[in-house]
Amino acid sequence: MKATWILPDGREIGLEVKPGLSLMEAAVAGNVPGIIGECGGTMSCATCHVYVDGDWQGAAGGPSDFEEAMLDATDAPRLDCSRLSCQLEMGPQIDGIVLRVPGV
Repeated sequence: MKATWILPDGREIGLEVKPGLSLMEAAVAGNVPGIIGECGGTMSCATCHVYVDGDWQGAAGGPSDFEEAMLDATDAPRLDCSRLSCQLEMGPQIDGIVLRVPGV
């Protein structure tokens, strides 16, 4: 399964992601710039903020109430497509997902 991160400068990083792994964990392991995952996926830092590409928003689903609150604390502007990548788990429904890393 694959995910692609588009960096603020337009570069793309595509990674193979094992099913069940969060996209934050995959990004940190793959050294995707701008995805820090400081809290390890406990939704207490918002350093894994991404913008889900429009074509993938339906498949990715929306944030939980707690994630909504954390998204209000991001450094980069929050958009309707904002998600914490620690809350996006790789599975067949998002195989091929495209995420944009916000610039700050």
